[in-house]
Amino acid sequence: MDLYFYTTSQCHLCELAEALLVNTPMPKPIPVDVVDIAQSEALVERYGTRIPVLRRNDTGAELDWPFNRDQLLTFLQ
Repeated sequence: MDLYFYTTSQCHLCELAEALLVNTPMPKPIPVDVVDIAQSEALVERYGTRIPVLRRNDTGAELDWPFNRDQLLTFLQ
């Protein structure tokens, strides 16, 4: 499983989500591709009011902010 982390610059909520992702202990590392939505009008339209968003590439499931450690771990199982 890989993750996409939809974010943009100067996003305080994105910084909080990133810190949670980095500091949550996981049994094995999960690759995360950071995607700046500002690079695409389609991404701004889709995620502009929802970021930060994590998206699993294996299932397509998405986790919108706000989320906590337990919700993150459940999402990653």
